[in-house]
Amino acid sequence: MELPLWFEIGSLVVLTLILLADLLLILKRPHIPSTRESTLWVVFYVTLALIFAGLMWVFAGGEYAGQFIAGWLTEYSLSIDNLFVFVLIMSQFSVPRRYQQEVLMVGIIIALVLRGAFILVGATIIENFSPIFYLFGAFLVYTAIRQAFPGGDHDDDAKREGFVVRQLRRMIDISDEYDGSKIRTVVGGKKMWTPMIIVFVAIGVTDLLFAIDSIPAIFGITQSAFIVFTANIFALMGLRQLYFLLGDLLDRLRYLHYGIAFILAFIGVKLVFHAMHVNELPFINGGEHIEWAPEISTMASLVVIVVAMAVATIASLLASARDRRTAATATAAASRVADEKGTPPTVERSATERGEG
Repeated sequence: MELPLWFEIGSLVVLTLILLADLLLILKRPHIPSTRESTLWVVFYVTLALIFAGLMWVFAGGEYAGQFIAGWLTEYSLSIDNLFVFVLIMSQFSVPRRYQQEVLMVGIIIALVLRGAFILVGATIIENFSPIFYLFGAFLVYTAIRQAFPGGDHDDDAKREGFVVRQLRRMIDISDEYDGSKIRTVVGGKKMWTPMIIVFVAIGVTDLLFAIDSIPAIFGITQSAFIVFTANIFALMGLRQLYFLLGDLLDRLRYLHYGIAFILAFIGVKLVFHAMHVNELPFINGGEHIEWAPEISTMASLVVIVVAMAVATIASLLASARDRRTAATATAAASRVADEKGTPPTVERSATERGEG
């Protein structure tokens, strides 16, 4: 079974309209979304993705639906990792929280454009040059190794962004203060760019880097350009609300990068096996297919992705809870010791001791 053309066109039209409505809503009413609002939006987009998968099951069968779910979960997990860098950018440039929604929406639009371009190029290469799976697989394993070691990935992204921002400052005049969400303002009668343009450039560079990592990953799950693109759209929709919903929780997901690294490594190995199975390189097995190379099913991939993310998330939350208990115990012990010695538990002197009484 194949997806009907009307379904593919109709889906893209509906998703585009949803994104445009979301963008207009932000422009018309910039605000800091509440936890309840963010939760409802995230639930809405997740439900929409599951309904879409159900429709794919009806029109094209379980294999297509399974590929979409696996691809969507992979891109969603990578998008959550992307949020860490967004947090760094927002903090580094002191973006007013009121306007962070607009910045995130611009970032999502940039990401969709870049990923769309990568998907078109990737699909064309795959169709005409099957050995690319060897390169994709090796690249994902390399990316997984980088991801597994803390202090590498996000720091490298920040350095690249810092270099781009420094070059941008040399090229154009940028004001010291924000002017709402505007990217152009007037200072002393002179038109200048606001720091918002730097934020947009930093977000764009980040999106480019993540597109390079994520597109080979999802092509390891499906070769359908339509599924790849729609999985990316659903992964990015709701990312803005997820940013505000997770908030400080992002700092607690300390083992998330291990889960993502495992997923990338798994898909990398899967791609290499697939390349061996359809091998056409003359210097490998005489240019013949390697029949013993296993083809990992979509369902197996889906199980690995879900389990990896679940284990990483649960382990992170348990470790965070343990640290909080340890900190609370240490504070309580310090208070007991202070009480026994008759000294205050803090180093701050009382008003009497400072001569203010």
